Amino acid sequence: MNARSFLLLAAICLVWALNTIVSKLAVSELALPPLFYATLRSVVVALALAPWLRPIPDRFLLVAAVALAVSGGSFALLFIGLTDASPSAAGIVSLTGAPLTVLFAIVLLREKVHWRRGLGIALTFLGVGIAVASPSGWQSSIGLLFVGASSVVGALGNVGLKRLSLEPLRMQAWAGAISAIVLLPLSLMLEDGQAAAVSAEPWGTLAAVLFSGLIVSIGAHTLYYGMITQHDVNLIAPLTLMTPVFTVLLGIWLTGDHVGPELIAGALVAAAGVLVIVLRPGRNYLKAMLVRTRL
Repeated sequence: MNARSFLLLAAICLVWALNTIVSKLAVSELALPPLFYATLRSVVVALALAPWLRPIPDRFLLVAAVALAVSGGSFALLFIGLTDASPSAAGIVSLTGAPLTVLFAIVLLREKVHWRRGLGIALTFLGVGIAVASPSGWQSSIGLLFVGASSVVGALGNVGLKRLSLEPLRMQAWAGAISAIVLLPLSLMLEDGQAAAVSAEPWGTLAAVLFSGLIVSIGAHTLYYGMITQHDVNLIAPLTLMTPVFTVLLGIWLTGDHVGPELIAGALVAAAGVLVIVLRPGRNYLKAMLVRTRL
């Protein structure tokens, strides 16, 4: 990998980290209801990729379930968690997506795990446990439960992607459309204050939604999948661990996250576990998808 490719990957990881910060600001500072914010993001993706919605894919019910899991479902849970949790702690807990994907692959794809990946799984959960048990993590434990649930849903969807053959843009288009259809009525039933939040900060809402939908979901992920086709996944996947590092640093800078030694220690242990996992690929899924499970 040359310097240009490395800088591009670093920029992608920075955008992913910024997405967590922007989402925190959207549901906290802008007071956007989390399900509603996830809905708006999904609508933007669906509208931008509308030409890729045709024709209707085969095995539509499976496509719809996987699309909801990897997009709107997991994002909605993440946004709910961010109403309480700090971006730094959320970024660390999100590392559980890698071992959860392996565990679901064992059950659903009959993937075999040798001791090295088993060690990686154990290290990741141990590190996340240390981070959650830290004072800053414990204070936002309810929010982190939703972040953990987001990782579970995203990992299930990630494994489900293996059963589909849709190209990335078509999958993203349907993920946006299905997520919007499901999340909008849920937001209307379970939340209130949507119109008031948008009218209070219309430009902030527009900026957050366009950033999450266009820059992150369509732009960064399209570039990322392009890099996978050009470079060895053994090299790309470990480098994406820059994302939680950037998330912690940006959280300290932009949202005033309190990051104590326990949180840092947990992050290092969890990141080491993920690194072991992605360096030991499974037969039935892309290693790179272990790190970035959501569209």
